[in-house]
Amino acid sequence: MAKQQQQILIVDDEDSMREMLGIMLHRDGFSVVQAADGREGLALFRQGEFDLVISDIQMPHKNGIELLREIRADDPEALVIMMTAFSTTEEAVEAMKLGAYDYITKPFKTDEVRLIIAKALEKSTLKRENLALKAVIDKRYSFSNLVGKSPAMQKLYALIERVANSQANVLIGGESGTGKELVAKAVHFNGPRKAGPFVPVNCGAIPENLLESELFGHEKGAFTGAERKKAGLFESANSGTLFLDEIGELPQSMQVKLLRVLQEREFRRVGGTRNHPLDIRLVAATNKDLAEQVAQGSFREDLYYRLNVIQVVLPPLRERREDIPLLLDYFYQKQTGEKHLPARGEVLQALLEYDWPGNIRELENLVERCVVLGWEDEITLDCLPISLQKAKLSTEFQVDFHDGEFSLDTYLANIEKRVILKALEESGGVRTKAADILGISFRSIRYRLEKLGMDDEG
Repeated sequence: MAKQQQQILIVDDEDSMREMLGIMLHRDGFSVVQAADGREGLALFRQGEFDLVISDIQMPHKNGIELLREIRADDPEALVIMMTAFSTTEEAVEAMKLGAYDYITKPFKTDEVRLIIAKALEKSTLKRENLALKAVIDKRYSFSNLVGKSPAMQKLYALIERVANSQANVLIGGESGTGKELVAKAVHFNGPRKAGPFVPVNCGAIPENLLESELFGHEKGAFTGAERKKAGLFESANSGTLFLDEIGELPQSMQVKLLRVLQEREFRRVGGTRNHPLDIRLVAATNKDLAEQVAQGSFREDLYYRLNVIQVVLPPLRERREDIPLLLDYFYQKQTGEKHLPARGEVLQALLEYDWPGNIRELENLVERCVVLGWEDEITLDCLPISLQKAKLSTEFQVDFHDGEFSLDTYLANIEKRVILKALEESGGVRTKAADILGISFRSIRYRLEKLGMDDEG
């Protein structure tokens, strides 16, 4: 099936040669386009997309060498196989120097041609897959995964762009759920080490007695159970980026060893006697105040300054509420493939007023909840978790006794006015329907409207 999608251009002034190659390749499942000379071949190449070009060298109007030179100028990655009927190979050698994949001497055996074509197309397919994979990786870990257009996010993008191009250690701060690992990946995949590995480590998830072996590796027989040599995470990250998440959880015994590794740029496996050079960029992250931990003596001051060469602090979601609609759409598309998850009126207001203690992770969980429960067309109040509904209720009825001017009558009148206005909104302004919604008589709602000075508000 893959072969049927591959297209080959044959350029030769001999009708019989074009016909023979065309029939053979067509039987093998390829799409074939033919040209009678170099000029026609170049025009067809520029009009279409070809996986491979097979061209004779000796042709009128434009010979194969000229054609090859122009094709490679248009597309340096183009695969071209040259054919020559002459006993000398000088022209073929010249073609190889100009970038031809291979050459075939006429007359040739069909099995030989098939083998050369198969190898060329295998190289083409592998290159295309690598380019596609690179495009996916670049997209996945580019700034596109950091969603937001708020001023806080614009400043963050600009900072990451500057930071990514350096080799300095980075310390990412921010509350849980703000996207610290996404920022670490953006720093790595937009910097000079993007071709190297990105190795994430959660310092709080590895038991203290295993931490040194996990980070630095161990030699065979270093301890009970070490039956073979094992490379550590530092070694795995060589030429790339090591991301130490929750660095504030690192035990003090390991802080000393990490500091030495960062200073000396070398490490030693557990049970080993030889130091190994280290070529990594270190990015660390924490949701704790490391400066405060330094003051308390639970985090080494010298390690803190070694890590905190460049500091990136992520804003909590409550400080960039204008990004919430964008994030809703992003997570909805991630869950369903669809582009828009509307949230209107009081639901949107509730989402905007909520403090989001779990930050972006909590918002993503909300969207997943809505999708699972079947609210895929629009977020409704019923879809909101109880904690968010309670937060909405508490913000609607906040009371402040500290300004010295509180009046219960005024406060209750304001609540009554808001409830009546809501009922009128629901009833389309029809007072009899609004009275039914509120469970009161038409006379009562008219009296209340007059009392509140709302009689002319419809």
